[in-house]
Amino acid sequence: MEVLWLDQSDVKSVIDISLTLDAVENGFREHGLKKVQMPPKSYLYFDKHNGDLRTMPSFMEEKDIAGVKIVNVHPDNRKKGLPTVMAVIVLNSTETGSPLAMMDGTHITDMRTGAAGGVATKYLARPDSHVVGMVGTGGQAHTQLLALNEVIEIEEVKVTCRNISHCESFIKDMKQFVNCDFYVKESIEEVCDCDVLVTTTPVRKPIVESGWVNEGTHINAIGADAVGKQELDPALLKRSRIIVDDLVQASHSGEVNVSLSEGMISKSDIHAEIGEVVAGVTAGRQSDEEITIFDSTGLAVQDLVTADLVYTKAVEMGIGKKMKLF
Repeated sequence: MEVLWLDQSDVKSVIDISLTLDAVENGFREHGLKKVQMPPKSYLYFDKHNGDLRTMPSFMEEKDIAGVKIVNVHPDNRKKGLPTVMAVIVLNSTETGSPLAMMDGTHITDMRTGAAGGVATKYLARPDSHVVGMVGTGGQAHTQLLALNEVIEIEEVKVTCRNISHCESFIKDMKQFVNCDFYVKESIEEVCDCDVLVTTTPVRKPIVESGWVNEGTHINAIGADAVGKQELDPALLKRSRIIVDDLVQASHSGEVNVSLSEGMISKSDIHAEIGEVVAGVTAGRQSDEEITIFDSTGLAVQDLVTADLVYTKAVEMGIGKKMKLF
């Protein structure tokens, strides 16, 4: 038996943010229609090394595709010159269970997470949103902004992070792709004066205060993806319409996990899953004055639809290396 191996250069050569947006939107829709088998991601915690390993299986019933991602999160990798997130994705035949392809999942993780923010913004932000605020300038911030540029007309981007020089590098990179005015801000409060706010930090204490956020803002809360992580003031959650990617997963590892566990909000404060909004099962934003929050934990189905897209295009283009397994 043979399996197709696709390295990161192969993956990058066949997908872009536009294709990924379409794939992720479809994945969310199928999830919202309850046509996806997807247990919550499981974690192994390496406390000694300040990291964790996660497994993320899923099966899309109508597309008849299945697979699993194995991914780590190790913040200290920056000191070693390594990505803080690295992943491998395996696609499996639903007929025999045999592996069809193994591929780099690191770029896919970046792209599908950025695409998730784009999809959420498409369905939840005010139609007249033009100003983006960004807290954090790491790899995920890049794909978030690329995706936003696909769904709204960006006129201005405000950026801040712990190291101002990183903001300058981020702006230099993103000016190649996004034609708008960029401004470095010294405080998170200044950045919060925007239409769409994106947070991509690994913090465990809130850094965005409720009083800083204007009515009508849409927030993509991306950074909280494990127990104990949170970026937003619980008071902000209370005054907002909260949309999660998956209720079970978000409850134990999303932006809402701390506020839920400490009783500051309840599950009744969570309005819907993004797939339900995309599928038209549940309404999203109710008024221009409402604050909407998308709590993104990252779903296995996002990886699956993106990996399937990569695999299909790679086969069509003759890209990748076939390897014997048995």
